Amino acid sequence: MKEFESIKSIEHIETFITENRLAFLYFSRPNCSVCHGLLPQVQQLMNSYPQIKTAHINVEEVQEVAGRFSIFTIPVLLLFVDGKEYIREARIVHLDLLEEKIRRIYENVLES
Repeated sequence: MKEFESIKSIEHIETFITENRLAFLYFSRPNCSVCHGLLPQVQQLMNSYPQIKTAHINVEEVQEVAGRFSIFTIPVLLLFVDGKEYIREARIVHLDLLEEKIRRIYENVLES
């Protein structure tokens, strides 16, 4: 299972996005059962995409993310390509649809 880097500051998030061509962020909260149940499934899914760098952010530790990334519910999953947001999934995440979106973007980025 792919381990996600733990990020604890808004500056580190910004750096992570700009330094990685493909950056995937998973936002959650400690007392969120949906977040904890979904995370291992997303980690498993991300095993298929080795070029995507992954990070996990606890929104209680980095409260500025709510304003910076317009996060009003959790969990939130974001995929950035070259610093631009391409995928946003929140609250109820359908893994099969998420994987299809990621696969299409991933293949297009690797071809370019």
